[in-house]
Parts: sequence; structure tokens; C-alpha cells
Amino acid sequence: MAKRITDSTPIRDGYFMPAEFAPQDGVFMIWPERPDNWRDGAKPAQAAFCAVAAAIAQFEPVTMLVSNAQFENARARLPEAVRVVECTTDDAWVRDCGPTFLIDGRGGRRAADWRFNAWGGLYDGLYFPWANDDRVAQKICELTNTDSYRTDGFVLEGGSIHVDGEGTVLTTEMCLLSPGRNPDLDKHAIEKMLCAYLGCEKVLWLKDGIDPDETNGHIDDVACFIRPGEVACIWTDDKNHPFYEQARAAYDALSRMTDAKGRALKVHKLCLTKKPCLLHGAETIDRVAGSIPRESGEVAIASYMNFLIVNGGVIVPQYDDENDALALSQVQAMFPERRVVGVATREIAYGGGNIHCITQQLPRA
Repeated sequence: MAKRITDSTPIRDGYFMPAEFAPQDGVFMIWPERPDNWRDGAKPAQAAFCAVAAAIAQFEPVTMLVSNAQFENARARLPEAVRVVECTTDDAWVRDCGPTFLIDGRGGRRAADWRFNAWGGLYDGLYFPWANDDRVAQKICELTNTDSYRTDGFVLEGGSIHVDGEGTVLTTEMCLLSPGRNPDLDKHAIEKMLCAYLGCEKVLWLKDGIDPDETNGHIDDVACFIRPGEVACIWTDDKNHPFYEQARAAYDALSRMTDAKGRALKVHKLCLTKKPCLLHGAETIDRVAGSIPRESGEVAIASYMNFLIVNGGVIVPQYDDENDALALSQVQAMFPERRVVGVATREIAYGGGNIHCITQQLPRA
């Protein structure tokens, strides 16, 4: 039986978050169905989620959490290899509402169960209520028989952090210092929480993300660790690209940083889309009180950086853009030992995220 640990912290108990490139036992996802977030009754998004799940299942087990109403539909559409488990949620972003799994390097595995408030709560959150999503981490911990540390007074989403597994965590000020997260904590106090619950020693802060209106600038659209001492970062030479300034600022900042081991970071460039990805079909998205409305023509946050590293592979977004092939080749160069698989995910971008946002890895203990 999974228990909740309230009298200690992961770092005190010798637990830490391993890097995404470390061995994994599987990946969790949540089935999309919200008609006030996904266009056309979420059917195009469901097809994209199926494609992502099928791609991951080539490398490791996948578990899809699905509502009672959508269980039969999801089971019929997903590959047989994907495990389908009934679970009540508010939406489909398991990276952010699910647990952050931790290991101790001696065969133990636990999890951090962050408080979730839909990316900003009543200040600038994207929907209300969010109580079902806030319980997802505990449910996954029960499903995997994983003891967890609940951070009742601290809000965090998994997409706002990347770690190298060797003491370094990467994040953005735009997100973690947002008034909708932890307004009573200053930067130093937030760093202490990150280090205590991720088992880290050093926090690297980038100033901004590229999605101030969605997640307040999650790091997983901007940069990530690809191995110890090395990071990938978004890049474009097009001064008219909507993410040009943020990409340049992130690259310049990372190029000046050192990790917890004192290594100067080696920074790899990953292209952005040639053209902005613009939402269309917003007229089929329901208008519901408590949810932020979407408009056709608005820029969707389409970043190739929002990939997922799995055992022996990397699952990379594709947007039907001129730079799709270039992105795949650049990621392959970063991961010569892994097989890179591209998946068409414009429909996921229309909902506010991408492959990394809709997945949560279970590290090997």
C-alpha cells in the first residue's frame, strides 16, 4: 500500500529525480476529452494521443488514464499493448498534474506529489475547478505502489522543471515566480523547495518561456538536459519569429551557465518551426464558464523541444512545417544512440502543449 510521507523530504531520505535520459519502466498519459479545450469534441486530439502512445509503446510500456465515459472508446482506438485504466481527471496534462518520480540509486522509488492549481489558480489559471487533476498524482502513486511526499503548501508542474540527475535543475522565472503559483515564497525559498524535493543542489534560472498565456513559460518548450553537462535549446535566425527573442536570450544564458558539478554547459541548438503554428477550428471548441476561450488565428505553442526521451528512443513533435525534417535530424544528432520517431501533433499544440506535456515517465528503480 502506498503511503504519504509527511515528516521528511526526499533529499533527507536520499531520493532524487533522475534525468529523463535515465532508464525507464514506462510512461503515463491521460486521454483527452474536454470539449472546451480540444476542438471537434477532442476527436482529432484523441487520434494524436493514440499516435504518441503507439510511438512510445515501441520502446516501453504505456498506461493511459481514461474517464468512465471514454473508456470503451479509448480501449478500441489504442494499440492493444497500451494499458487502459479508468481514472477521473479534469484534462489530459499528466506531466503537470502527475507525480514526479524519484529514486535513491539503491532500488528504491518514491514520488513528489506537487499541489496542482491549473497553471495559476484563481489568479490566471486555465480552468476551474481542478480538484480531480490535483488527485491524479496520488492515484498514479497508488497504481504503482509508490510512497509519496505531498507538498500541500507548494504549487509546481512537471513541465516547469528539467533535471540532469546529477544535482542540477533547470527552470524559468516566468513560471516559478508567477503570482498564481507560490506568491508568499521568494526566489530563494522556491530554490530550497526544489532542491529538497528533487534532490538537487543547484537551480539554473532562465528568465522567460515562450507561452506566458498558457503555462506561464514552462521550461520544456525551451530547453532540456540531453546528457550530463549538455542541454538542447530552441533557436531561430528569423527575427520575425514570435519566439526569436526568448530563444536568443535562453541560448545566451545557458551558454554562460555551469551545472552542479561545475561543468560549463554545452548548448545544442534545436530549430523552431519555420512558420508560426496558428490555431484553426476554434469555433468548434465549447465556451464554458471557468475556462479560457480560444480563438482561431492565435499562435499555438509549437516547439520541437517538447519531445520525450524514452528507452532507446526520442519521440519528437511534427507540425506539418518546413522545418520538421530538420528538427528530426538535429535531435538525432543529439541522441546518436537512440532512434528518433516523429509524430504529427498539431492537434496537441492546439490544446496548449505537446508530447512532453502529455506524458510522465516512470523511472527504473
